[in-house]
Amino acid sequence: MLRAFFTALVLAVPIPAMAQETARALSDAMMIPEIVAVMREEGLESGAMIQDELMGGRGGDRWPQMLERIYDVDRARQEFDEAFAKELEGQDALASEMLAFMTTEPGRDIVRLEIEARRALIDDAAEDAAKLRVQEMTEQSDPRLDVLRQFAEVNQLVEMNVAGALNTNLAFYEGLAKSGALPGLTQEQMLDDVRAQEPTIRAETEDWLYPYLALAYGPLPDTDLDSYLAFSESEAGQRLNGAVFAAFDQVFARISRDVGEAAGMFMQGEDI
Repeated sequence: MLRAFFTALVLAVPIPAMAQETARALSDAMMIPEIVAVMREEGLESGAMIQDELMGGRGGDRWPQMLERIYDVDRARQEFDEAFAKELEGQDALASEMLAFMTTEPGRDIVRLEIEARRALIDDAAEDAAKLRVQEMTEQSDPRLDVLRQFAEVNQLVEMNVAGALNTNLAFYEGLAKSGALPGLTQEQMLDDVRAQEPTIRAETEDWLYPYLALAYGPLPDTDLDSYLAFSESEAGQRLNGAVFAAFDQVFARISRDVGEAAGMFMQGEDI
């Protein structure tokens, strides 16, 4: 449910103006506001599930309104940019390589395709079709699937998403605990429960990831996908991947914790 979320601690320290400018330019090139908007849609959908399955339907119209405030796109964009700039501090040369790739072809097309695929997979029918496509690629021993697997491995997409989902689920628990909805539950007990979710989260991540990759990069010519893979393997590509994950970690840990706290208060019938 929270597979799109990631979490990491980013200290609040002054960031040089150059790093901030570069980070902002990269953020624009990667269309981060659009990505945040799609993740907001995913979060609102997950929030509806939380209301039904955890809150017993409590919250009424106030719950969606609360979620709208928590998933504020402008706030999330600002949090992302600040965390992203810190991750890129002192990496000006590499950041220039990142920006060069993302602002030229095939980088610009890739960003657009990734966002379109992410948005499309919000629809269950589109996700089912993408899963069927992966099944067909597997049965046909399509070499493109091998490239997608290599891409996922190079960027540690399964491991990073699994770790992020676990950490973000922990943040949700912490929000619930802060609200008083989990009396007597210790931090160690929360950690144990989250660790027990790892096999399920890993399976769900893999089940979602490859249909997403197949859908996003399906229109790309082999040469463009090879270029993206080569960039991902480079030092600049590796640092960019890590910085993006770390920045989204900061954003969605806060969001998940806030959602947990709000849900806990509704569970107890408190006014918010």
